[in-house]
Amino acid sequence: MPASILEEDYGLLGVADMGDDATLLNCPSCGSGHVAQVLGDNGGVSFVCTACGHSWS
Repeated sequence: MPASILEEDYGLLGVADMGDDATLLNCPSCGSGHVAQVLGDNGGVSFVCTACGHSWS
C-alpha cells in the first residue's frame, strides 16, 4: 500500500504516523498484519485477514 494511503488512514483514526510498516491490528488466527475492515449490510463492522481468510468482529 502506498505510504500516502497509510498516512491518510492514520489521520482518520487519530493515530500518529507510525511508519510504512506499522500494523494497527493483527489476525488472531495467523498473526498476519494484512487485515481489511469490512462493513456489513446491517451497518456492523468486521475484519478479514487477507492472508488466511479468517474473519471476526
